[in-house]
Amino acid sequence: MHHALGDPSRLAVVDALAFGEASPVELQSLLAMPSNLLAHHVQVLVRAGIVRRTRSEGDRRRTYLGLTPGALDALVATVGRSAPRVVFVCTQNSARSQLAAAMWNAGSPVPATSAGTRPAPRVHPGALAAARRHGVALTPTAPRRAADVLRPDDLVITVCDQAHEELGAAPGTAHWSVADPARDGDVPAFDAAVTDLAGRISRLAPTVHPTAERSA
Repeated sequence: MHHALGDPSRLAVVDALAFGEASPVELQSLLAMPSNLLAHHVQVLVRAGIVRRTRSEGDRRRTYLGLTPGALDALVATVGRSAPRVVFVCTQNSARSQLAAAMWNAGSPVPATSAGTRPAPRVHPGALAAARRHGVALTPTAPRRAADVLRPDDLVITVCDQAHEELGAAPGTAHWSVADPARDGDVPAFDAAVTDLAGRISRLAPTVHPTAERSA
């Protein structure tokens, strides 16, 4: 692992993936790195178990790169940022984004809300049941369209590949490639989504501070 991280370019890849996933094209643009060189460094990181590849649930031709859960827990430096609000976005705003906002609000002074690119009529019953099982204080709100919710200074976190592909990557945003539990609709799928979100939130939330703290 230390050998794999002993290159500035590979460290840049890891830094870029510290809080979420990105496609190779997005990484190439962000790091201004030739595609063949990026592919080499990514392969080294994959072989070391630091980076993993996942297939998009939206555009199946697209692959996302992300840090392997737990691989760098003792090594990744804490990078702070400020935001007045966090907005979690998925396609229907009926499960992942609602759960993520509720879990975030339980442990962060920065308020969170949620939205969808194509909102469903209501919150998915499986998400409500999962929240009860895991002790998440989810008060269901009517799914809302992202365009009606987002503000320029929000920290936007897409928790759905399709929503990320519809909104596109932008500075100050993050993408979490969380599997859609509504696709299977069973208890293990929703429990897996809660576990995935909980781990990501536990790593990111301590590094995000209310915008007012910056001026203070």
